[in-house]
Amino acid sequence: MTSESATRITPGNALRPEDIADAGAKPSEAVAEYALRLGDDGLVLAQRLGWWISRAPELEEDVALGNIALDELGHARSFLSYAAGAFSRPDGTPQTEDDLAYWRGETEFRCAQLFEQPNGDFARTIARQLVVSVFQFELYSRLQHSSDATLAAIAAKAVKEVDYHRDHASQWVLRLALGTEESRRRMLHGLALTWPYVAELFDEDELYLTLGNVADGGVAVPPSSFRAEFDAFIDSVFTEAELEVPQTPRVSGGGRRGQHSEHLGYLLAEMQVLAREHPGAGW
Repeated sequence: MTSESATRITPGNALRPEDIADAGAKPSEAVAEYALRLGDDGLVLAQRLGWWISRAPELEEDVALGNIALDELGHARSFLSYAAGAFSRPDGTPQTEDDLAYWRGETEFRCAQLFEQPNGDFARTIARQLVVSVFQFELYSRLQHSSDATLAAIAAKAVKEVDYHRDHASQWVLRLALGTEESRRRMLHGLALTWPYVAELFDEDELYLTLGNVADGGVAVPPSSFRAEFDAFIDSVFTEAELEVPQTPRVSGGGRRGQHSEHLGYLLAEMQVLAREHPGAGW
């Protein structure tokens, strides 16, 4: 694809995906796996949110969701550019962010299942966006202090953007929940569909033991370390919106191990079709 794109424009002196690729950093296998998880979360969410462009309920919202999608895509490019340093193509040349985005199969993706869930109506999208933005804000707030300098630099830029995403989603939850009878009904339905996927975000495995906790000078941020802050922020929004946390059973999860819902395959088919039908194509 093209060597220039809108996502290459980075305010200030923030670390760009191109800087990461040019540095030729080779993360350990464990660090690359962690970067893949975070990159896949952002990439899949960006694809979902991009669908709203030209379909949002008002022009300002069309622009807002498009910008949030671009922010998530930018985070994904940085994480995947870094992760790619750990992998090689069959001919021995280094992989790139595009290799990881367009040439992996469904079971090779490491996003949590919430990120791949369908948009549904606008209220369902906002319910998902509230959860992921609060989760990412708490995660990146801590990851910017990682002992891995590249992950820390990516998170330091991303946390400023997801702070805006969090406020955007919170304001829409209030508007919908306290709006009309119909908007409240849709908000409640969107939250009920979203909540079964929340618990998976906080699942942990041996990777966190391998990488170590940022709080102790390690690389990664165990999600359990910020569950209390996540719940407190959600509770504050729900209290103001006169909502309650849905009491719904969790799904089995497994997205971090490549076990996905039936929705990811369709999303990847659409996202990858151009690169796979025209390998090496350029604008």
